[in-house]
Amino acid sequence: MIDVPAGQVTLSDRRTQRSWAVELAPYQLGAFPITQALFAEVTDERPSTAVGNRLPVEGVSWWDAARFCNALSRREGLEPTYLLHADAENPADTENPADIEWDASADGYRLPTEAEWEHACRAGTTGARYGPLDEIAWYRRNSHERIHDVGGKRANTWGLYDTLGNVWEWCWDLYDAEVYGTYRVLRGGGWFDEHWSCRASVRRRSHPTFQIDDVGFRVARSTVR
Repeated sequence: MIDVPAGQVTLSDRRTQRSWAVELAPYQLGAFPITQALFAEVTDERPSTAVGNRLPVEGVSWWDAARFCNALSRREGLEPTYLLHADAENPADTENPADIEWDASADGYRLPTEAEWEHACRAGTTGARYGPLDEIAWYRRNSHERIHDVGGKRANTWGLYDTLGNVWEWCWDLYDAEVYGTYRVLRGGGWFDEHWSCRASVRRRSHPTFQIDDVGFRVARSTVR
């Protein structure tokens, strides 16, 4: 886990032409997206289309990512961050919870907010990317249209790899509840995307149950005070 300093980031949405500033306390973020090896070690599951221990796990829904965070927390003796609530009409269906709460007092793993994600991706830079794209990311022009092992490209100055390219990453936030309901935010661009999608500010959305072969995640932790 990488210690990310406090700071401010300004998010923007191209569709609504809206921008908003977010103040952030210090937190921790995984240096890499979660790998298939770690996901299998924690969950006994291998959902990905491509196979390789050092490849980012993909084909995971937002709910899968949230459950992984809780499972990893329990394995390391930490308090799970997420409280999952079953559907009242289907209480036995633990695979498809109806609601989730974030317990901000818990010390376990969680998904980053999109503000945390962008702040960490930028690592103090203000441009579209923290370096030349071919040096820092796997994307459509250099990926040979396939996923790659984590850590194969240059990290940003804070020590974070693959924030751009390789796989899109689930974030905690709802994308736009009034228009898109429960759709959650994705960030970073993936191995099949053109260069314009692999920018620090780009937002994408997906339904939290969807499992896509270019979508993974990395974990965060709040800094214990």
